[in-house]
Amino acid sequence: MAETDTRDKLKRIIIAHGNAAVAFSGGVDSTLLAKICHDLLGNRSIAITIVSPLFPRSELESAKKLASRIGIRHEIIEEHGIDETVAVNTPDRCYHCKKIEFSSITARAAELGFTAVFDGSNVDDLKDYRPGKRALEELHISSPLREAGMTKDDIRAYSKELGLETWDNPALACLASRIPYGERITEESLSRIDKAEDFLRSLGLRQFRVRSDGDIARIEVSPEERVRFFDTAIMDSTAAAMKSFGFTYAALDLEGYHTGSLNRKLVNS
Repeated sequence: MAETDTRDKLKRIIIAHGNAAVAFSGGVDSTLLAKICHDLLGNRSIAITIVSPLFPRSELESAKKLASRIGIRHEIIEEHGIDETVAVNTPDRCYHCKKIEFSSITARAAELGFTAVFDGSNVDDLKDYRPGKRALEELHISSPLREAGMTKDDIRAYSKELGLETWDNPALACLASRIPYGERITEESLSRIDKAEDFLRSLGLRQFRVRSDGDIARIEVSPEERVRFFDTAIMDSTAAAMKSFGFTYAALDLEGYHTGSLNRKLVNS
């Protein structure tokens, strides 16, 4: 499908709904979606952000600023604690998490008079294991970017043309995605991951994850950024930081960052 066709289709999908509550993380996808919704629907659009222990705290301020720049009304829902269905961290954890979060978003949207709830899934998301998609279907959540046939590259290109600062931002994901299935998710484990990734961000790294394998911080960085760790001073400071956050060991994944890397065990089992 040609670029103009996907963009036109996206606009038709949004307009057909008449109003829109966008599940807004401040990432590349949801920012573009919020921007287009606001451009087309004005005050019949709203961005809603769920804040929970699974949401990196640094991303909240970014989401607030982005919503303000777009001009879209921004609602924040605070969720405290971790539901047991999520904490046990089974392979369908994302289903339970999405069901809880989007139930809250849908309820709040309805209270405010919005009948349509959008999420920022795109076509490329279909390539990975995404149990959360079932929850979206059960709750009748629409995914306009995916429905329009837009890929991540399409979204980045469109975002750049619209002057959105997120156009080349690294991919985001909830903190629970750093913990292997079967390892219990706690607020403590999420907090140390959040602190560890804030440290890597302070080094100027862009695309990375700190995977929590028990007491090991397994650091994934984009392949082109691995060279940063050839510096012994960086290695020493990183190891010390990881230990200060509660990890016993720190290790660099030699392959580098790979989206959905924890799903490999599911594929190979």
